Amino acid sequence: MRPRILFMGTPDFAVPALQRLLDDAFPMVGVVCQPDRPQGRNLHLAIPPIARLANAHDLPLFQPENPRSKTFADQIRTLSPDLIVTAAYGRILPADILAIPKLGSLNIHASLLPAYRGAAPIQRCLINGEIETGVTIMLMDEGMDTGDILAQRRVDIPEEMYADQLSRLLAQLGADLLPPTIDAFVSGQIKPQPQDHTLATTARMLKRETGRIVWDESARTIYNLIRGTYPWPGAFTHCGKKRIKIHKARVCKDPDMISSAADLEPGTICDCQGDAIRVACGEGVIDLLEIQTDSGKKMHCRDCAHNYRLGQMMEG
Repeated sequence: MRPRILFMGTPDFAVPALQRLLDDAFPMVGVVCQPDRPQGRNLHLAIPPIARLANAHDLPLFQPENPRSKTFADQIRTLSPDLIVTAAYGRILPADILAIPKLGSLNIHASLLPAYRGAAPIQRCLINGEIETGVTIMLMDEGMDTGDILAQRRVDIPEEMYADQLSRLLAQLGADLLPPTIDAFVSGQIKPQPQDHTLATTARMLKRETGRIVWDESARTIYNLIRGTYPWPGAFTHCGKKRIKIHKARVCKDPDMISSAADLEPGTICDCQGDAIRVACGEGVIDLLEIQTDSGKKMHCRDCAHNYRLGQMMEG
């Protein structure tokens, strides 16, 4: 007999996991996500993706402002779940919540734990230039992603992949891994494996300033920052008084261009012809492909390169 599940998640990353549980006919006692929040310039209330999915399937939905409150704990006890499954819920659950389901609480984490514990594993692994990542399904405890591991799946990261694309890939990978892991765990076929805490690394939450480009860095490092901060908070620089957000780029592989830019000050525009605005870096050259000013729309550089000139400086 399959366990009665309470699902907890909030953003798009969590949607494939809940959908897979529904498709596989796991009994669902309810769904928990964060409250609707104001978004956009007009600050309209935005319904979390998981809330929309729960409403579409008429599932009991809970959006507590304070998941550590006694009121919320009492609501969960009333639901009597056998198992809690979380995926990017966005809040650390207290011990009294974790103790409610008799089979425990599972979490889908978007890294190969113990690497990249924390709030931004997808973004941080790209910023750090990793070529491999994966998902982990773990038993939850009161720590930050410190629980025993039940299952993992690895995946290579293509050089051209950005954070939004990697998030979708890992969300689906975690969703596919979830049902067989639950079945094996409930039937006693999986022995939870403690993490080696000496190997743990932390994926700190991103801030707006995380995306600030330092042109003294190598082209590869800057490219990884652009990949890892897309779409939020976004990598950015300044040209004159204009703040420019960089949406897409590539590392320049033209040996003649790299050679001719070697003596230029980092941040110097060294070419603005063709499909890219090329900028000298501390090492190498980066091709900016898609940019946006604060007052303008997103544009491909082939359509706006004429607004820039050789020798013009980009600054952090």
